[in-house]
Amino acid sequence: MRQADGKSDRDRGSQAIVSFRSVSKRYDHKSLVVDNLDLDIVRGEFLTLLGPSGSGKTTTLMMLAGFEWPTSGTIHMDGADITDLPPYRRDMGVVFQSYALFPHMTIAENIAFPLAVRKIEAAEKKRRVAEALDLVHLADYADRRPSQLSGGQQQRVALARSLVYKPRMVLMDEPLGALDKSLREQMQMEIKQIHQQLGVTFVYVTHDQEEALTMSDRVAVFHQGKIQQISSPIEIYTRPQTRFVAGFLGETNMLEGTVIAMNGEAAEIRLAGGAVLRGRAGEGISAGGRAALVVRPETILQERGSSNALEGRLTDQHFHGDHIRVRVSLDGGQSLQLKIKPDICGGNAQVGDTLALTIPEEGALILA
Repeated sequence: MRQADGKSDRDRGSQAIVSFRSVSKRYDHKSLVVDNLDLDIVRGEFLTLLGPSGSGKTTTLMMLAGFEWPTSGTIHMDGADITDLPPYRRDMGVVFQSYALFPHMTIAENIAFPLAVRKIEAAEKKRRVAEALDLVHLADYADRRPSQLSGGQQQRVALARSLVYKPRMVLMDEPLGALDKSLREQMQMEIKQIHQQLGVTFVYVTHDQEEALTMSDRVAVFHQGKIQQISSPIEIYTRPQTRFVAGFLGETNMLEGTVIAMNGEAAEIRLAGGAVLRGRAGEGISAGGRAALVVRPETILQERGSSNALEGRLTDQHFHGDHIRVRVSLDGGQSLQLKIKPDICGGNAQVGDTLALTIPEEGALILA
């Protein structure tokens, strides 16, 4: 399989720092938390494991860290089997949402702790701690205690501690979940900059779609213990391979209908109200089969086009600053959500008005 960046699964396997092979994890005899997982993590990449609660993403990270063991399958790192290796022998830095800082230690002592455990000599330890403090912009806070720092600063300390001994990988489990929105966005940029600066492999777990799209080189979308899709953020957002991925990642419309024609990479679908629309053909669809046309709210145009034209009745509109969120009811009982610029709408359309719409064919995807 060749993905959006031109690399095949075989290419990725040859570049992998970590490989999961047929890895499953169960806590009882009824359900698999992780189900027959195959995954290659490419050296130096920022890979995000994204999914809802209970999808298997955190369990996958914990098995990689060595805090959980697979029920079956193997995990290899740089060609060596690490499936049963204890955490302290895996050479991985781990950052948790809870920070896990020692309250009685100074910031410098917290960061130095992994070096002390590894019996690094005093001069080298001092130099590395200073480097780590500079990296996270906390050089002036070395003598403070964790309680004297904000949540964002404490998270920087936890990150510095995970990097100070130069691990082969850094694993991060929902590290920004306790921060407010503005601080969270700032920390996203800082973590990404640190990754680009150091070139260390990052594996990041989150349920926040925007966070995954912002930070990652690749995103692996988990659902019910399996990876539904793994690719670049742009590819996953614009070309979801399953309805779960389309619905989970960002806002989307799904218009149910029946496929009436196939033409190479394009297909036509007839909606319940009789409208016929064209879009890119997803995997597994066939003429006569049930499917859904998937289209993002920002893709739909409020104008009448020569093809893929629709009409609908305005049922709702809400101002959101940079856009107006509009809901339109279609014939057949389905509805569409649009995001349009305020200057396009101008506030002239009223609830109950009929709007002419166009769905660009390149922005529509028909999925089984």
